[in-house]
Amino acid sequence: MGRASAVLLSQRGYIVYAATRTPESLHDIASDTLIPLALDITDMHSITETLHAIDPIDILINNAGYGLVATVEEVREEEMLAQFNVNVFGLLRVTKALIPHMRRQRSGIIINISSFLGRIGLPLFTLYNASKYAVEGITDSLRYELSPFNIRVHSIMPGFFDTNFARDNLVTNADTFSQHSPYANLVTTLAPVIVEQINGGNAAHEVAKMILNIITDEQFEAHATVGDKAKKFIPMRKELSDEDFERRVREYYQL
Repeated sequence: MGRASAVLLSQRGYIVYAATRTPESLHDIASDTLIPLALDITDMHSITETLHAIDPIDILINNAGYGLVATVEEVREEEMLAQFNVNVFGLLRVTKALIPHMRRQRSGIIINISSFLGRIGLPLFTLYNASKYAVEGITDSLRYELSPFNIRVHSIMPGFFDTNFARDNLVTNADTFSQHSPYANLVTTLAPVIVEQINGGNAAHEVAKMILNIITDEQFEAHATVGDKAKKFIPMRKELSDEDFERRVREYYQL
């Protein structure tokens, strides 16, 4: 999603600083308007040093994240902390560092790439779910805090997309995926289905187009869904009671 968005925005005339831990992976798309930068969002010094070299910054897209697949019983302390350190605290660190600049220039746009799993729960993804629920809450609260300074804040809640997420950005807990786990049946039933749905999901350019729409439309909605699964589940979540929605999810995933 980040790669597709960087390419589209640079093609539309924006100067894009594509910040990543592995800037060498973006050298094939680098240009005068698409500049890869080294950035570790778990390190405030890295954030400060990187952002110090860029001025002004009008738009922030918080896209970094990964998914931890583990049960609550079996997840390790360090895994819990790492999931939130990247998906939540990393987002907060970069946002916190940029807000003063946007506030002084009295303009800016912050777009948080969340997930439809920030509004619905799934077993095995509890920590990832919780991190994306947090992103949704951050987005809601920041909209109040920053609107007096003409800074817009939005979230995009993608469904499952055919990106490198399932191949490179899913981290599995060894105990949960052991044949001796008390949750082995759940893993056997659900995990392959989720991976298949991710790999067969929507194309990343759909998210890139939505980012561009948010940037160009000052009246764009606060939280937007994109992708088949998001468009299926989020409206259903709003319409049904908690119990009815849970029953529908159980039936859909044969839980």
